Amino acid sequence: MRALFQSARLPALIFLLCFAGASQGGDGEVTIKKTDRCPVCGMFVYKYPKWVARIVFQSGDAFFYDGAKDMFKYVFDIAKYTPGQSAEKIQSIFVTDYYEVELIDAKTAFYVIGSDVLGPMGHELLPFKDQEAAQEFLEDHKGKTILRFQDVTPAVIESLDRRS
Repeated sequence: MRALFQSARLPALIFLLCFAGASQGGDGEVTIKKTDRCPVCGMFVYKYPKWVARIVFQSGDAFFYDGAKDMFKYVFDIAKYTPGQSAEKIQSIFVTDYYEVELIDAKTAFYVIGSDVLGPMGHELLPFKDQEAAQEFLEDHKGKTILRFQDVTPAVIESLDRRS
């Protein structure tokens, strides 16, 4: 199954089916419209289903990102992108598991950096729901390190951007 997702592009229908039923602020369903843009870079996120991240605020406001890297940029400077919001008002944060192509809790994910796999915005954090999958990916794709959510800093994000 991993090989299927690594080599094939996922059509929009499969993407929506994979994300249906994810816990999202009570509505029970995630729908990404063609008009949804990453608030950090402006890219249309529906084009990159393997990379989608999402933040849901307590107010119900939600934003999609074209990868974990831009999601972290947003978290590090929420006021810049959405004045009036703050980290304390975040209800949930999701990233897409690279192998399973499903939304997972960003705070419990394992992130591989320094691999030979590029995301929509260049060098990226590759999220995995478990350490074994992250380790396998790291070994197969020349990754440098596995980080946890709390280990990702603005300096880590800047280092990824410098590599791009």
